[in-house]
Amino acid sequence: MLLSSRVLLGCAAPMGAAGVMLAAMATHLAGGALLSTAALFLLLHAAAVAGLAAMVPQFQRGRAVLVGATGLIIAGTLLFSVDLALRQLAGMKLLWGTAPFGGGAMIVGWLGVAVAALVPER
Repeated sequence: MLLSSRVLLGCAAPMGAAGVMLAAMATHLAGGALLSTAALFLLLHAAAVAGLAAMVPQFQRGRAVLVGATGLIIAGTLLFSVDLALRQLAGMKLLWGTAPFGGGAMIVGWLGVAVAALVPER
């Protein structure tokens, strides 16, 4: 397995674990809507990142774009989810409220995946 695939998979696993933990916490806390949203984004994107990590070896020319875009998805998901969790659990925003920046990073990351898929192979 390529090192980049291992790193991406190594990021996906704790994202999934955190998603499960936040989902469990959300069910036991009154008004845990923000935690539910954070858990949903972590779980969905953890699965997607694992799938993208499996696809990395299949790419030749678009590999760097795919890995970079997936890294952006990871960073965006973490910014978004941590900000929401802090709002719910501590009543504070992460820095200046990074959820919108995290969401934007996820969007750009997914568009990057599309670009990687469209890079023609020789």
